[in-house]
Amino acid sequence: MKNPEEQDAAIAATQEQLGERERLNRVEQIHYHNELARKAIHVCSIAIPIIYYNITKELALFLLVILFAGFFAVDVMKMFVKPIARWYYKTFGSMLRPHELDQTKKRFNGATFVTLSALLVVWLFPKMIAIASFTILIIADTAAALIGRKFGKRPLFSKTVEGSIAFFVAAIAVVALTPNLNLAVGIGLALVATAAEVYPFKLFGFEIDDNLTIPLTSAAFAYLCYLLFLPDQLPLLH
Repeated sequence: MKNPEEQDAAIAATQEQLGERERLNRVEQIHYHNELARKAIHVCSIAIPIIYYNITKELALFLLVILFAGFFAVDVMKMFVKPIARWYYKTFGSMLRPHELDQTKKRFNGATFVTLSALLVVWLFPKMIAIASFTILIIADTAAALIGRKFGKRPLFSKTVEGSIAFFVAAIAVVALTPNLNLAVGIGLALVATAAEVYPFKLFGFEIDDNLTIPLTSAAFAYLCYLLFLPDQLPLLH
């Protein structure tokens, strides 16, 4: 058992870590007005699941490959072609986070990850699971960012408790409105998506963008639930 001095030292170290995390989070913030503009663009991605609901998987994949290739090409060009970089940072600089403005590091922007995640969930998972998981990325992530920025007081890893609650509530609304999706599985999907939003995933020391982890982990969980417990209902999801 630790003596009082050791306990005080441990508490002080924990508080220092929390303070450093909060400081880093503030550094990464942009003005709330610019956050609104950033999320307005993000919300436009809701067109992807809406369109996918009304077309075939094959056509959706074809369109998403083109869309992803376009964003990927712009991202690569801004890294290596100076006129493109100047145009990009002049046009979108006010909506970029500080780490995205660091031109010394080669980084892909959020739109590239969003289109890649859409492409992957459509390719890998049944239609309704793909639609639910990707819509959560758009709607719930936006709710979490705006509520967390405006009302968030209590830190939760790199997020806030208030923002994460907003994320989960929005995610529940999405799965409840997704046709043919089992509600119990949908609630689990929402929980997994919330966990992916709260806690950053790392691979070989590199943090994976949550535009990928939120839809992919939640969709994989829901698909596994259907494979194990509801295989007879899988045809309803296509």
